[in-house]
Amino acid sequence: MNAKPLLGHHVVITRPIGQAGKLSNLVKEAGGEVVSFPLIEIAPLSNYQAFEHTISSLHEYDWAIFISSNAVQNGMPLVSKIKLPSSLKFAAIGPSTAAELSKFGVQNTLIPKDRFDSESLLALPEMQAVNNQKVMIFRGLGGREVLADTLKSRGAEVNFAECYQRINPQEDLSKLTTLNQQGLLDAIVITSSEAMRHLLAMANNQEWLKNVKLCVNHARIAEEPSQLGLNVEVAIAPGDEAMLACLIKALI
Repeated sequence: MNAKPLLGHHVVITRPIGQAGKLSNLVKEAGGEVVSFPLIEIAPLSNYQAFEHTISSLHEYDWAIFISSNAVQNGMPLVSKIKLPSSLKFAAIGPSTAAELSKFGVQNTLIPKDRFDSESLLALPEMQAVNNQKVMIFRGLGGREVLADTLKSRGAEVNFAECYQRINPQEDLSKLTTLNQQGLLDAIVITSSEAMRHLLAMANNQEWLKNVKLCVNHARIAEEPSQLGLNVEVAIAPGDEAMLACLIKALI
C-alpha cells in the first residue's frame, strides 16, 4: 500500500479537542490534512448538588456503569471520596473508559469483548442476570436510554448519575462550506450520534454535504444520514486505526 494513502486529502475531525489527538496524528502520518471542527464540547455541570445526592446512596448498589471516559473524569473525583463496599461491581463501555477507572484504583472492570457500545455491554452474561439488582449509570446529561431500558426490562432498578454536559461549540458550518468551495473538504469523521445530529441540523439539507464522505464508527450513527442520501462509510471495528482504514477506503 502507498505509505501516504491520504496524501492530498482533507479530513475534518469533529471530536472534542481533547479526544482527537491520536486520530489526527494517524491521518497526518498517512499524508492527510486535518481540519479540527469539534461538534461536541465536554463541559462540567454548573452545579453538582444533584449528582452528589445521587451518589450518596451508591453503597446500596450492585453495579456502577460508566458509559464514557468523560463520565469517569467528571464523576470519579467525587465518587472516590465516598467509602464504597467491596461488593460494588464496575462496568464500562470499553477499554478506554476502563483505563480511566483504573487511575482511580478500580480494577476488574467488566467491558464488552468486541464492539464497545451499550448493545455489546448488554450482551454480556453479567448484564443478563440483573434481576432485583440496583444499577447506577454514570453519564452526561441526556443520552441514549437503551442501556437503562433494557436493564429495567431484565428486572434491575436503574438510576442515572449525570456528571457532565455536552454542548455544540459551533454556531454554523461556514468554516466547512468555505473549505468545500475551495475544494479542501473530502471527508468528515463523526463518532457520536449527537455530533451527527448537530451536523445535519446545521447543514439543513445543503446539497454540498452530499459530495463529502462521512466516516462513522457505528452503524447506528449512519442511519439518519443514509436515509438523507448522504455518502456514509462505517468503520468495520472500533478504534482509531479502524477509522483510519475507513477513511482510506472511502477516499482512495
